[in-house]
Amino acid sequence: MKMSSPFNRQSSLSLRAPAKINWFLDVIGKRNDGYHDIISLMQCISLYDELMFEHSAMIKVVSNSDIPLKDNLVYKAASLLKQYTSYRGGVKIVLYKGIPIGAGLGGGSSDAAYTLSGLNILLGLGLNNKELSSIGSEIGSDVPFFLNTPCALVAGKGEKILPLKMTSSVMLLLIKPRMSVPTSWAYASFDKLKMSDSELTKKRVDIKLFCQALENSDFTHLGNMMNNDLEKVIIKRYPVVGSLKKRLLEKGAIISAMTGSGPTVFGVFDSKDIAEKAAEAMKPYWCRVVKTLV
Repeated sequence: MKMSSPFNRQSSLSLRAPAKINWFLDVIGKRNDGYHDIISLMQCISLYDELMFEHSAMIKVVSNSDIPLKDNLVYKAASLLKQYTSYRGGVKIVLYKGIPIGAGLGGGSSDAAYTLSGLNILLGLGLNNKELSSIGSEIGSDVPFFLNTPCALVAGKGEKILPLKMTSSVMLLLIKPRMSVPTSWAYASFDKLKMSDSELTKKRVDIKLFCQALENSDFTHLGNMMNNDLEKVIIKRYPVVGSLKKRLLEKGAIISAMTGSGPTVFGVFDSKDIAEKAAEAMKPYWCRVVKTLV
């Protein structure tokens, strides 16, 4: 554990925490610790939460959302970091949510990751990425990814990260139905469905071919390989998710899929103009035209 030095602190700091999409999500099975082993290709997108940090006598989080403090991953990240480093001071964190909550876009995990990273800078703690990722894994399974962005292959419960280099951005339209889906419910429902499903085996994604198709913008092959194991349970409970995927294709998307544990779906578009026209047609749903980060 490293203690901070008063000589290399900053007085304040502002960061933008990006959302993510899952290009594919394979759920391998449930672990003994209650988590699930997965394999997923995640990539950050140009949709952000804003975080502002400044010194304070105690840990204080101010936000435009109504997340209870006990469930606020920003507060949890700051508290764990203070415990890990034995830092005696506090911090005021102002969080402006631009990423919908319970959307499958990783907003809470990204906020936690950027809180760890931001406080490491603000307080001059000198922790390395491995230490931050270790703390992050105690907060949420997606947090380590956001400390190794913008694109990575993720395995295990989320702690195994293989960063990938992509050279070209992809234009996306995100659509979120009005409900939110708790991640814990999605995985629990998947476990129940798998137990009653006769199709217990399926072909796994060829990761090498998938990455090649994504890098080459070969969306024909990409569409044939895309899979999200949680889609089936989400669509069964919320048919609107399947309907929105279909509408995206009708409005010009090359491919469409649900991200994470949903319910947000995304469509890949050839241009920003086509995506924006599709977004107009999708109102009054929450829609955002974004691009992948490289």
